[in-house]
Amino acid sequence: MYSIRQYQVDAFATRAFAGNPAAVCPLASWPEDSLMQAIAEENNLSETAFFVPSAKGFRLRWFTPVREVDLCGHATLAAAHVLFEILGYPNPTIVFETLSGELTVRRRGGLLEMDFPAQPPLACLAPEALVEGLGQRPLEVLAADDYIAVFDSEDAVRAITPDHALLGRLDRRGVIVTAAGSDVDFVSRFFAPNYGIPEDPVTGSAHCQLAPYWAKRLEKNSLAARQVSRRGGDLLCEVKSDRVLLSGSAVTVLVATMTLPD
Repeated sequence: MYSIRQYQVDAFATRAFAGNPAAVCPLASWPEDSLMQAIAEENNLSETAFFVPSAKGFRLRWFTPVREVDLCGHATLAAAHVLFEILGYPNPTIVFETLSGELTVRRRGGLLEMDFPAQPPLACLAPEALVEGLGQRPLEVLAADDYIAVFDSEDAVRAITPDHALLGRLDRRGVIVTAAGSDVDFVSRFFAPNYGIPEDPVTGSAHCQLAPYWAKRLEKNSLAARQVSRRGGDLLCEVKSDRVLLSGSAVTVLVATMTLPD
């Protein structure tokens, strides 16, 4: 038998039971992929993050309950929180080597700032499964890693009751719905049934697509965003050339030891 230490962190939150929960497992070396996938399935959170030391900092990987993903914001924030606040990482900046290239996280006041690649979306035709799955036709539809459906108000975004079976037929990772916010620059929700996530509470990677869109539309590069899921969460976004800086806070809610067979 051997054990793995695991931390559960609420990311993009200032209190427990808000934001987006992620599990974080620090490792000395990589186990089999099948074991990491089984741990993620057991956790049944939108993401479980695993990291190991590397020459530049840490190698970081993310798993949903059903598959590994190329990029995840909230679990990166959670991993950095564990390193800084629990494991005592001494440097001001963490370098994570990932499937999406090098990602850095640094302290910025009371927040953690993540440096991610921008993914500007392009206008596209609205697939009928998207329109039917959302129950109403958006003002416009764009696409990058996800489909982005733009609506005329925050109330419209909050009122959507999606048909996850229909959205699961689409050929992108998921569907982001967004509108201008009433007291922030923009709001959003994110649905990814193909990845075992009917609705993600707060999705950092979605803002790599949303921030460039809203920066161009609002003609400003620094933006306040809110994901208006049931738990909800706030992010600060800054578009800098081909990068997006995403800032937020996190809270540790659980420390556990997972005992596994050899």
